[in-house]
Amino acid sequence: MSQTTKRALEASLKKLLLQKPLNKITINDIAEDCGISRMTFYYHFKDIYDLVEWICIEDAKRALEGKSTHDNWQEGFLNIFHAVQDNKSFVLNVYRCVSRERIEQYLYPLVHHLMMGVVEEMAVGMMVNDSDKQFVASFYEYAFVGVMLEWIKNGMKEDPNLIVERTSKLIQGSVLRAMETFRTDKSLQ
Repeated sequence: MSQTTKRALEASLKKLLLQKPLNKITINDIAEDCGISRMTFYYHFKDIYDLVEWICIEDAKRALEGKSTHDNWQEGFLNIFHAVQDNKSFVLNVYRCVSRERIEQYLYPLVHHLMMGVVEEMAVGMMVNDSDKQFVASFYEYAFVGVMLEWIKNGMKEDPNLIVERTSKLIQGSVLRAMETFRTDKSLQ
């Protein structure tokens, strides 16, 4: 029941965002549209921004499901772009109404999960410190989020397939080279 209510709240917020900006929507508006009480809203979320964050995380989790390996990270990254595009009015409204920092807070953990999967896969059979793996994943995470934020800022006009293709060409083999650079067992090769 809890997920059903959360999904209903998500649908109501997305519907309301087609009519007015996020900063003009109240919890009362969402609850009324959803046919629930304000207290039911507060049972699930502390405020509207908490709901927005939950929506972003859930959408991205669905987009990344099973896409965190070296062989299919491009598909996961493309799925994130498509999820953002499918919710264009929601994302642009949120982007305009909350700080860039808040959008980054939503995107970084999702992309980090994707990149850590790739880094872990590339490091198999190598002795690489966890802190170095985290560093490499963070490096790519910041690049990917930067590209995505720029795309959102520019109104999502560029084809996501082209962006992912260009990104793929740019980093092809570079994660493996990074793992080789941070490898601590070089003398055993």
